[in-house]
Amino acid sequence: MQTANIDIDRFDRRIIEELQRDARLSHVTLSERVSLSPSQCARRLRRLENKGVITGYHAQVNGQLLGLDVVALININLEKHKENISAAFEQAVKLRPEITECLLVTGEGDYELRVVARNLKAFSSFITDHLMKMPGVAAIRSNIQLSRVKSCPALPLESLDR
Repeated sequence: MQTANIDIDRFDRRIIEELQRDARLSHVTLSERVSLSPSQCARRLRRLENKGVITGYHAQVNGQLLGLDVVALININLEKHKENISAAFEQAVKLRPEITECLLVTGEGDYELRVVARNLKAFSSFITDHLMKMPGVAAIRSNIQLSRVKSCPALPLESLDR
């Protein structure tokens, strides 16, 4: 896990904010919005990418319109807290496309998963055929999403000032 902070100035921050709003901006439009020349803006953007601050560019997709109707948050407890069990579980998670996010967490469980499935039958099959058979899984608790109240992948950069 990366913990080192990268120093960014107001221009870097503006670049990140603009790209979080619209990652499809042309370099020219981006440079205009952040008040830099296109070459300066491109140089800063490359630096942010090379330093790992900007890790990729993605389209936000409405899964329900594609027939992926079930979204679940699943809390996983492992039976033993040994490095090899965790590593084996994490490797198995990486192989399952239904798992769109996996977080190592504190609190009640060990991991929190976000899982997407076509319907409840497919979700149930995923639990019994795959998740329950993953290395070290001792307990599974799932919550099915009823509706999405807020979804904002953008980071709150204004909190960096505090």
